[in-house]
Amino acid sequence: MTNRTVTGSNRPRYITPEGEQALREELHYLWKEKRPEVTQAVREAAALGDRSENAEYIYGKKQLREIDRRVRFLSKRLDEVSVVDRLPDDQSRVFFGAWVRIEDEDGEEQEYRIVGADEFDLEKGYISINSPLARALIGKHMDDDVSVKTPEDWKQVVITGIRYQKAPNDK
Repeated sequence: MTNRTVTGSNRPRYITPEGEQALREELHYLWKEKRPEVTQAVREAAALGDRSENAEYIYGKKQLREIDRRVRFLSKRLDEVSVVDRLPDDQSRVFFGAWVRIEDEDGEEQEYRIVGADEFDLEKGYISINSPLARALIGKHMDDDVSVKTPEDWKQVVITGIRYQKAPNDK
C-alpha cells in the first residue's frame, strides 16, 4: 500500500516542454534579476536609518520573502514534474498534450489543449490534466460521446477533433 497525502500527490505531475521552459525562465528571472534588484533596494532603504518606520525597507523585506517563497516552490516543482517531450504512439486517442475539439449539446465547438496543472490558461485554451473535462477526455477517440460533471449538472460533449503539436524531440 502506498502513502498518499491529502494534497493529491497521486495525480499526474506532467508538464509540456513549453511549460517547463516557462517555469525555468520565471525561476531564472526571480533569482538572477528580481531578487538582486530588491536586495539592493532594501540595502539602500536600510542605510536611511530607522528600519521600524521605514516603509521602503519593510516593503522590500516583504518582497524578498515572497520572491524566496516562489523560488523555493519553483525549484521543488521543477524537480517533481515529468516533462512529456514526445508524441504518443496512438495519436487517434486523447492523451496529455493533445488539442481536443469538442462540441456540446447546443452545437457550440471549443478547442482545448490538455496540459499540466502549472500551465493551465483558459484564455489560451489550456486546461489542466486534473480538470474534470480533461480527465473525462483522456483515452477517448474521435466521435466519442463524453459525459462531464460540471458544477451545475452533467454535460454531454462529442469529440470532433484531436491533434498533437510536434514535440521538440520528434523528427
